[in-house]
Amino acid sequence: MSEPAQAQDTSAETPWALSTYSGKLKAHIEAAPPTWVEGQLVEFNLRNGNAWMTLRDLEQEVSFSTVAWRTVAGNLSGTVQPGSRVVALVKPNLYEKSGRLSLVAQQMKPVGLGDLLARIEQLRQRLAAEGLFRLDRKKPLPVLPLRIGLITGRNSDAKKDILRNTHARWAAAQFEIREVATQGPGAPQEVAAALAELDADPAVEVIVIARGGGALEEVVLPFSDERLIRAVAAAHTPVVSAIGHEADRPLLDEVADMRASTPTGAAKLLVVDEAQERDQLTHARERMSAGVQRLIGRETEWLQALRSRPVLAQPQDMITGRAQELLMLRRRSLFGMETALRRDTDWVAQTRARVRSLSPQSTLDRGYAVVQTQGGAGWDVLRDAGTVAVGDRLSIMVASGELTARAEEIFPRDRRAAQAEHDAQIQNREAAQ
Repeated sequence: MSEPAQAQDTSAETPWALSTYSGKLKAHIEAAPPTWVEGQLVEFNLRNGNAWMTLRDLEQEVSFSTVAWRTVAGNLSGTVQPGSRVVALVKPNLYEKSGRLSLVAQQMKPVGLGDLLARIEQLRQRLAAEGLFRLDRKKPLPVLPLRIGLITGRNSDAKKDILRNTHARWAAAQFEIREVATQGPGAPQEVAAALAELDADPAVEVIVIARGGGALEEVVLPFSDERLIRAVAAAHTPVVSAIGHEADRPLLDEVADMRASTPTGAAKLLVVDEAQERDQLTHARERMSAGVQRLIGRETEWLQALRSRPVLAQPQDMITGRAQELLMLRRRSLFGMETALRRDTDWVAQTRARVRSLSPQSTLDRGYAVVQTQGGAGWDVLRDAGTVAVGDRLSIMVASGELTARAEEIFPRDRRAAQAEHDAQIQNREAAQ
């Protein structure tokens, strides 16, 4: 019975032989195109002109056995060695007898430091274009943090420097320390994990990522990893970068909220100098005391000047002065009232005299008399002698009493002349008054 042509045609009754499966798997794997990969050589052995190597991933626990045949291996001697970071053009190969999968290197070259720095610069430009390095994203550091998160190497000098210098400046400083790998392929992942743990702790108010000096690839490369940079950018807690490498700055310096050139310098950013602050408090207390004394002296002088004023030195003078003013006003009011009363009294007397001078009684008192003649309706005032006949009965009113008489003779005269004479008499009297 012939074997099935396709894998989906196989069954428990019509299986493939293991060699058939191995052959088909080998053909399928070797159909994969050559691929450039990057990794680290952990083994490199030359035997019979061929190079037998183990290529491991830079970050994960993944490795492949790799072989470079004589034509390729001849160019590798002296250029790569165990620990080298390389890029290789590889093609997968399956050894059918043992089922072992390996990689066949068609080309291989070490990754130079210049290439790594060029990659970092490209990453720097890309992250900057995304805005991860903007100043407005940076968070201010707390003035005096309650607890400081510290991410550093295991028992490293950077850790000792930060602890010693921070406690020298502020003895009460508290730390939450995470010791991780700060070099090697796994360093970025460990630092990012420690950062996430400290960022989730509400008691931690600032986080320091510190490492001492070292070779460029040991300092710059781990702290320029893209995943670590994005983790720092996403952190809610302010982050201080304290990587001791002045020549080339890792990308961590760009994304961190504050950069310290060395771990020792980070202590100056984290806490204030207790001795300096105490001196400043002492000086401030002295300035405040002097200011208060000046204020008290100035206010005392002002109170003394105020008390020396007449209104406070002799406050009764104010009442006496007002009493005198009231007395003067009262006198002036009384004088004015008396003057007005006298003036009005004189006016009333004059008016009374004028009224009396115009009354009939006043006229009678001057010797005049009112003569009445008896008419049809009663007694009428006699104004014209021509209206009386001889023998008519007359009633005469004088200043005091009345009497009657009869007309014996009548001497009429012109009325106009009599009126003129009467008016002249009145004018003479007014002129005499």
